[in-house]
Amino acid sequence: MFWKLQEDALTEADLNALVDFIRSKERLTQGPRIREFEQAYAKWMGCKYCVMVNSGSSANLLLVGAVKELKTWQDGDEVIVPAVTWPTTITPVMQCGLKPVYVDVNLTDLSFDYDQLAKKITPRTRGIFVAHLLGFPADMDRLRTLAEKHDLALLEDCCESQGAKWKGEKVGNLGLAGTFSLYWGHHMTAIEGGLITTNSQELYHLLLLKRSHGLARELPPELHAGIAAQYPDIDFKFLFLTDGTNFRSTELNAILGMCQLARLDEFIRQRNHNFRRYVTLCRRYPDDLIALDGAEVSSFSFAFLFHDHALKEAFQKTLAKAGIESRPIIGGNLMRQPFLRKHYRPAEFPNADLLHENAFYIGNNQFVTDERMDVLDRLMQKFFARETITK
Repeated sequence: MFWKLQEDALTEADLNALVDFIRSKERLTQGPRIREFEQAYAKWMGCKYCVMVNSGSSANLLLVGAVKELKTWQDGDEVIVPAVTWPTTITPVMQCGLKPVYVDVNLTDLSFDYDQLAKKITPRTRGIFVAHLLGFPADMDRLRTLAEKHDLALLEDCCESQGAKWKGEKVGNLGLAGTFSLYWGHHMTAIEGGLITTNSQELYHLLLLKRSHGLARELPPELHAGIAAQYPDIDFKFLFLTDGTNFRSTELNAILGMCQLARLDEFIRQRNHNFRRYVTLCRRYPDDLIALDGAEVSSFSFAFLFHDHALKEAFQKTLAKAGIESRPIIGGNLMRQPFLRKHYRPAEFPNADLLHENAFYIGNNQFVTDERMDVLDRLMQKFFARETITK
């Protein structure tokens, strides 16, 4: 494959750091290295708190469950979610006994159809879970205005948009909390892993508890004596303050996370360098392509959005023949997936359907060079010249 969606982002130095740590015979499960990485990531984000878990999907599930408890939401309360995203932006809402309310997307930043979202708010709406897709930040001014007006919790899924900004502030800092993925195909990798960032100390403490069975000992040490005194009949070592699960990551993942975090800004710089070239290429063909652009992106991939389905299919095949791997825009319109099809009403999701039928993406990462972009340029020139002649 000439151009994969993602390539091996782990360097020899990363692997040597991991091997050295394993040979040190230090604790391998969650411990001081995770705390070190959490603090470093919070500093990079510019926020107060960070909690590491075993995946971005677990981060979403843990966050929704913690916010439900913190805000005393009831089963059946509503959370607004986008029709186009990765399924685990939506499934945690369902798994926590809440009701997802599905909203179409827009074709500018790929986030919500903001006008439709405003109409979907009801007396039972409790939150908005926005996904910043493919590196494009959502319009957080509009979302925060709605959230403040209706007293809603605003949660951010930033798994594809690490380092993207809205008016100079990194996504993940613009609502109550943000989630990130360290899966191997994302901006930086710990092979697997996820992160939750927040400035709320109360939420942070609840996340720590719920990440590890609800155990009181997971809270900061300075709180232990006071909590133990409240429950003298229970051994503090096995004192459970809330329901929880095991979403812990390992020290191994934290070692890799520290190595990658040191280079993350350079990864984003290269991705965005490539992105500017991609936008220029797409804008040459306005009759065929809808060019997606943004001022403060942290590019995840190159999305090709066509006006015509047949042309999309033909171009995707052209890229495949050239060894360029592609994928649908996330899961397409999730309302058309088997597990959500009963909620599908075509008139409500025209933009999600357009992305489902007429769009796909190819990889963008620190390994995409100017030489590869030259190849893409030539392929596009040849393909669209041929289509112009055919028309």
